[in-house]
Amino acid sequence: MKEYSLKDWLPTTKKELEMRGWDYVDIILFSGDAYVDHPSFGAAVIGRILEAEGLRVAIVPQPNWRDDLRDFKKLGIPRLFFGISAGAMDSMVNHYTANKRLRSDDAYTPDGRYGMRPDYPTIVYSRILKELYPGIPVVIGGIEASLRRLTHYDYWQNKLKPGILAESNADLLIYGMGEKPIRELVHRLQNGESFANICDLRQTAVIQSTDKMPLCTEDEDNIVLFSHEECLKDRKKQSRNFRHIEEESNKYHAKRLWQRYKNSVIKVNPPFPPMTEEEIDASFDLPYTRLPHPRYKGKNIPAFEMIKFSVNMHRGCFGGCAFCTISAHQGKFIASRSKESILKEVKSLIEMPDFKGYISDLGGPSANMYKMKGKNQEICLKCKKPSCLHPVVCPNLNSDHTPLLDIYKIVDSLKGIKKSFIGSGVRYDLLTHRHKDDEINISTKKYTEELISRHVSGRLKVAPEHTSDKVLEIMRKPSFKLFGDFKRTFDLINEEQGLKQQIVPYFISSHPGCREEDMAELATITKNLNFHLEQVQDFTPTPMTLATEIYYTGYHPYTGEKIYTARTKEEKLGQRKYFFWYHPEQRKDIQQSLLRMHRTDLLQKLYGHTSIEPERINPKSKQEREKKKKRHK
Repeated sequence: MKEYSLKDWLPTTKKELEMRGWDYVDIILFSGDAYVDHPSFGAAVIGRILEAEGLRVAIVPQPNWRDDLRDFKKLGIPRLFFGISAGAMDSMVNHYTANKRLRSDDAYTPDGRYGMRPDYPTIVYSRILKELYPGIPVVIGGIEASLRRLTHYDYWQNKLKPGILAESNADLLIYGMGEKPIRELVHRLQNGESFANICDLRQTAVIQSTDKMPLCTEDEDNIVLFSHEECLKDRKKQSRNFRHIEEESNKYHAKRLWQRYKNSVIKVNPPFPPMTEEEIDASFDLPYTRLPHPRYKGKNIPAFEMIKFSVNMHRGCFGGCAFCTISAHQGKFIASRSKESILKEVKSLIEMPDFKGYISDLGGPSANMYKMKGKNQEICLKCKKPSCLHPVVCPNLNSDHTPLLDIYKIVDSLKGIKKSFIGSGVRYDLLTHRHKDDEINISTKKYTEELISRHVSGRLKVAPEHTSDKVLEIMRKPSFKLFGDFKRTFDLINEEQGLKQQIVPYFISSHPGCREEDMAELATITKNLNFHLEQVQDFTPTPMTLATEIYYTGYHPYTGEKIYTARTKEEKLGQRKYFFWYHPEQRKDIQQSLLRMHRTDLLQKLYGHTSIEPERINPKSKQEREKKKKRHK
């Protein structure tokens, strides 16, 4: 393995600038995460992209915002702009559970230490920089900023908030994956354009005066959304806005979005086209050390350890799940790396001194979408559907698994590789679907057999999410029957190969449309399949998802239908308990709930009997009856 020196990382201190002989910096990046020089960490990617453009770039990871702000001053003023990312994970999801309880650790911080970033770092860091250096432009990006680019519901404050540009005072927002817009931005700045005049850059949002707004509500290039103030007064208007936002986020040729906030307007320019193979290769092939900065020597960064020996082969997801932000941030069109780029990264893993021959994941947002796209691209160019899989698999989708099989075969043949595993989630609806093209059916069958027999590390992750078709329809997920079909195939292949592997299903409670009775039925169905569920979560509303809009507004943005959603802590815990029906401490509460719902059939299926003493159903009821008797006497 190559021996690295301190100068192989982007500089993080004044001393490191001096080591390079730099007397100025072009761009200073601030990140809520620890600095890991790896293509899975956004700040490192943007830093390396800018470095490849010949710019001097420095990074300040996890600056202290509580003291005299020396971390914000130590590198001086950049020649072009400050850049800010809250980190690879939304800060509020990072900090709080679904029930708004504070978490005790942070996977993106050395030794998992909690408290190294504030809530909403994008806003906090930006306000500090604008106060210290009011004349220097601030560019915000990353998942936290990206998904808050327009009016959005904030679960943690339980309120509707304006686009993050308004609260952060930043000058420009880059949404989605930032390589193309950040490169275009610096090209224009280097060519002499004033930062203040760059208002039309694709995949960015800016605040402008309202006299820039179009006169009509919609034309071939623009959509004027309901204002933030209108959405505050009428939740249905927020719901209607979301449909436009989601559809334009998933179109190849999107319209420009405008939303008024007070006396200004937020303009969201349409995104760049999906990255080509050459463009995504160029990003992954930059000279990353693939290691944490030496400042963390002797410390463990949990998020890095998780992906240390994994390879991300593509971006984007066309699943369109109602609760997921992947397509909102990365887009629904798949951008895949070349075989050569993937193999180059695999070979770099083999050279790492602590590599033992096992790749933890050859994957992506959904492991088996590599190289998939529409057969007729003209149809895709006009499509605005959020999902290519729901309500049915699009007949135009080419879901040939042959390119993926080819990658697996070549990687496994490399000297130094003992086994390559698929750690990312697999879309089993792609594996159970029957196509008109028999060659695709054959490739799917081969892939399924190869995946299960050679690439499962004992447990295969899949995400049915629920058992109720009614709830799954709102989730934009396939019928649970398909999971049953896939499990039978999984079990059969294991039996034929003499393997003892497990499926690990993921489920969600309290999703919009889900009632307590649906969770009780989920418990009985998964019990019959011999599952003791482990990978479960309570629905957490995060900005810019369909499920969050339903949670906040109460209406489905596409149908206008009113949808029930569990909102209170008691309702959410009341649903979550059914995941753990097998825990003795949950039994009494579940028994009481099922009897209250008059579902003795489910009680019988879960526990094998329906008898329970009345006073144990409701201890107060016996006391009340005794009081009534005394009053009558």
